[in-house]
Amino acid sequence: MSNTYKSAGVDKEEGYKTVDKIKSAVAETHNKNVLNNLGSFGAFYEIGNYKNPVLVSGTDGVGTKLKIALDTKNYDSIGIDCFAMCANDIVCHGAKPLFFLDYLACGKLDSNVAAEIVLGMVKACKDNECALIGGETAEMPGMYKDGDYDVAGFCVGIVEKENIIDGSKIKSGNVIICLPSSGFHSNGFSLVRKIFPDFNEIFEEKPLYETLLVPTKLYYQDIKKLTEKLEINGIAHITGGGIIENIPRIIPEGLGAKIKINKIKIPNIMLECEKRGNINRNEMFGTFNMGVGMVVVVDKNSAEKVLEILPETYIIGEIIESDEKIILN
Repeated sequence: MSNTYKSAGVDKEEGYKTVDKIKSAVAETHNKNVLNNLGSFGAFYEIGNYKNPVLVSGTDGVGTKLKIALDTKNYDSIGIDCFAMCANDIVCHGAKPLFFLDYLACGKLDSNVAAEIVLGMVKACKDNECALIGGETAEMPGMYKDGDYDVAGFCVGIVEKENIIDGSKIKSGNVIICLPSSGFHSNGFSLVRKIFPDFNEIFEEKPLYETLLVPTKLYYQDIKKLTEKLEINGIAHITGGGIIENIPRIIPEGLGAKIKINKIKIPNIMLECEKRGNINRNEMFGTFNMGVGMVVVVDKNSAEKVLEILPETYIIGEIIESDEKIILN
């Protein structure tokens, strides 16, 4: 019997099935700027009317949160996570997401699983005025076990050069405001899985995996509402490293962020993780978002306006003159 690609573990037909299952949904994310359809060698996106446009890009993955989705066979939120982890980063600079590309790798492709993951991306893209214009599905037997998947993405956004938000306008006396997270988002799951090995245990009257798989919150629409009404001096997406590592990334020299820990509304699942794992509080704040999904830094006289526009937000600190970039008290 002659060898075939399928005999080596790669089923091209399953790949074609995946495309068939997602093609029409992906097309719904397209707008007049998308110049070609799924299946081309490259994706074309025409930039519209900008005076001095700057492209802002970000790439990320879902990490080991994917393991929980695979073990519990719940795949619909993972695509949202993948998009959010990329798009939230570029939003920090005031950029509008333009287009997104995904990369899906596996040991043995199941078109139903792949389609469900990509359809999550489609939903996230549609909710954030972004086009899903391309991607790659790689079936790699021998590299991944059957049933294993990895997911990553790449997002490109655009902002007028004069409207770039980079933290350079942050001054002493500015107020730091929390945009709450929806949970662990997509960081720290190697530790989460160590503390919670049974994803099916009951937590707050439902299977634990339902809490752990709540998708990463998307912040584009919230930031858009703010930038239309007021000036934002700095934005930080609180991902791996928590507030301890991410807020300092936007603070200019000579200034520091003074954070009032007791003001932060920590989700119950994170308090339970801290308790069960006997984890030091500083380790928690340096690993997880602890309920702070994103922060915006604004002038003191703009703070009330932020709270009015986004009622779920609240103040957690201020900018002070300091040699330390972050001070927790």
